[in-house]
Amino acid sequence: MCGIFAYLNYCVPRTRREILETLIKGLQRLEYRGYDSAGVGIDGGNEKTWENKLHPIQLIKKRGKVKALEEEIHKQEDADLDIEFDIHLGIAHTRWATHGAPSSLNCHPQRSDKNNEFVVIHNGIITNYKDLKKFLESKGYEFESDTDTESIAKLVKYMYDNRESDDITFATLVERVTQQLEGAFAIVLKSVHYPGEAVGSRRGGPLLIGVRSEHRLSTDHIPVLYHSADYRMDCTLDAKSTESKSHLGKDKKGSCSLPRVDSTTCLFPVEEKAVEYYFASDASAVIEHTNRVIFLEDDDVAAVVDGHLSIHRIKRRAGDHPARAIQTLQLELQQIMKGNFSSFMQKEIFEQPESVLNSMRGRVNFDDYAVILGGLQDHIKEILRCRRLILIACGTSYHAGVATRQVLEELTELPVMVELASDFLDRNTPVFRDDVCFFISQSGETADTLMALRYCKERGALTVGITNTVGSSISRETDCGVHINAGPEIGVASTKAYTSQFVSLVMFALMMCEDRISIQERRKEIIRGLKSLPDLIKEILTMDEEIQTLARELYQQKSVLIMGRGYHYATCLEGALKIKEITYMHSEGILAGELKHGPLALVDKLMPVIMVIMRDHTYTKCQSALQQVVARQGRPIVICDKDDIETMKNANRVIKVPHTVDCLQGILSVIPLQLLSFHLAVLRGYDVDCPRNLAKSVTVE
Repeated sequence: MCGIFAYLNYCVPRTRREILETLIKGLQRLEYRGYDSAGVGIDGGNEKTWENKLHPIQLIKKRGKVKALEEEIHKQEDADLDIEFDIHLGIAHTRWATHGAPSSLNCHPQRSDKNNEFVVIHNGIITNYKDLKKFLESKGYEFESDTDTESIAKLVKYMYDNRESDDITFATLVERVTQQLEGAFAIVLKSVHYPGEAVGSRRGGPLLIGVRSEHRLSTDHIPVLYHSADYRMDCTLDAKSTESKSHLGKDKKGSCSLPRVDSTTCLFPVEEKAVEYYFASDASAVIEHTNRVIFLEDDDVAAVVDGHLSIHRIKRRAGDHPARAIQTLQLELQQIMKGNFSSFMQKEIFEQPESVLNSMRGRVNFDDYAVILGGLQDHIKEILRCRRLILIACGTSYHAGVATRQVLEELTELPVMVELASDFLDRNTPVFRDDVCFFISQSGETADTLMALRYCKERGALTVGITNTVGSSISRETDCGVHINAGPEIGVASTKAYTSQFVSLVMFALMMCEDRISIQERRKEIIRGLKSLPDLIKEILTMDEEIQTLARELYQQKSVLIMGRGYHYATCLEGALKIKEITYMHSEGILAGELKHGPLALVDKLMPVIMVIMRDHTYTKCQSALQQVVARQGRPIVICDKDDIETMKNANRVIKVPHTVDCLQGILSVIPLQLLSFHLAVLRGYDVDCPRNLAKSVTVE
């Protein structure tokens, strides 16, 4: 959701203009995540040095797009943009409103006080912010925004104002604050009291650190420093009094001190001091600067002091890694650029021949009919012995599970449950040690799916991740998994990730039935179908102008129904979701078998109806549904096999798609609906890549 970006230059001279340009460019790389306002925090004043610890922090915030923020920055007449800083931390943020309407006041960075002593940028939701706010107000701290984030900034200042010694470190303050926070967050903080220092932390929200240096890095791993003390604060208030029951500064033993963080230990130095750090919620924001990144884990506190990075945790837990690896991103800047396309969504729809092929590359041997998913290889025997498969996901990823459930059941002969992550958690669904649970997420950070993963791990189930993002929380926390290799997906409305998730789950089913003699012919048929998929997708993409013409006939409608059954029920759900997401039209995916149980009442000569009818085991039943729609004066638009003359006779409009194996046909039938939703949105004048109220990575419940 919200986008976090921070840039720290240490002994690398940068003008204020260069710093602001870096921050703005970082925010622009994160625009696809969805947002409604943006802001930056930099050193103010017109002196380049920061020896004065009260050197002011200047906040520039604006409702609307990053472009509006950039224009607001150029209006700042009192800021000398040519002043050069040897050491400087700038923080930037795009906000997706959760607490408080979009406004400059609610925009991040949020501040601790009118002097901007501490400022913070935050992705997530603090669920106990009301308790924190009430406590802090009782201590005389005044709030000015409607956000939950402001409580973080003011709590840091409260900790600082009530510190037990003057030499307390910035990292220690933030460690103490994070122990009071409940909910999900990724945060980066800046302070006038700690100039040139940055502290970031995460719990449930993604946060990574990019490192850039002209000199060789001294290590490929950053050791983690652990503390034994647990610093707790009771922020509850007596109902009859405004007096706080605070135990500020007390650990479990009643001691008033936390072990000092020695900034000379647990360091990440370079041979020379000159170094630049980039904090971001997504790798796309740092890739043009560096491909060397560290992915933070939950409850990590990362601090940059005197150009050195250290990572701290309060206490060691089972399964904790003693160090954080410095990873090399394979992402290329060109991959996150639009190229010749008008939008990222359009680009990603047209990338599907390549993205589907990349999902299979090195995994499917079409000559030997062999399928190998290296990430699952060591767990095949355990999966074969399991009781059932549970696919858990949200939105488009959930539809990928629905689309492949039938072929999974057929080839594995195991019962397959497909669950919406939020509902799965609401029901406290029984999970057993001999279950295998799949967690499907493009970003690998989807909050509900991630919580369901932790729920299943606690119950001893084998967990499998299906993600598109290396280093994501789901990819790190699952026992094993498959990277779908779709490439960066920037558009909020997922397209190529859906088809690659589809292919990845089919490959898993094929790998599971390799030794079953009775279905070898069926298995070979599916593998041959996979081989032909990229060319068939290219054939469908040549119909773009035809689908654009159809969109011109529909874009002024208020609603559309999409019907199908069997393998294509998921196609209907996904097509309807795409139309909802980016065109804001009401759309509904309907199981054609349920037509007579309510939805048929909606059908008349004015209601647009799209039907998916393919030559598979549900063909006859779908023909019956088509006749019922026509009998009610409906004028169906039919997606069907290109040689299905019988279906075409009863259709008002036809979208002809090539035929493939029944269980793969859903990949081909969904692409016309992706194209249709794109053209409808363009004709209606909407931003295709950034639909209102939505975000690419849903990192809060």
